[in-house]
Amino acid sequence: MLKTIPILLLLASTAFAQDPAKDQAQVWSLEKAYWEYVTANELERYRALWHENFLGWPFISSAPVRKDHITDWITANTSKGIKLQSYSIEQLAIQVTGNVAINHYRIKAHWANSEGTEIRTDALRITHTWIRTHATWQIIGGMSAPVNAEGK
Repeated sequence: MLKTIPILLLLASTAFAQDPAKDQAQVWSLEKAYWEYVTANELERYRALWHENFLGWPFISSAPVRKDHITDWITANTSKGIKLQSYSIEQLAIQVTGNVAINHYRIKAHWANSEGTEIRTDALRITHTWIRTHATWQIIGGMSAPVNAEGK
């Protein structure tokens, strides 16, 4: 009986172990969905990606914000008739440790008016911290900043 306990503990710990590669792929997939929701102006689906206790500092804000302000930057654009037309993402690094994932990437976002004329391009560095909640991941922290003069 005593010999079977360590075997059962080993089997149980293996069953509950996370697959870092799978977790990284899930987080990256959600990160891409984030930008698809912005492009489609699907604010409710976008908000669902964010944890209730989110705290982050977007580059357009002079101070950190909570979840109740995460769509402000989108609505500030759409209220002027500007929407995200296209984007390209460069994933730089992702690390999963237990139920926390940190993702770093660069993005070029092309904004256009209702006629489809490009208004501006934003080039940003973004860090999002994701937390596993229930069966999915949600953003619990983040920060963004313009890229440097070399586009890095």
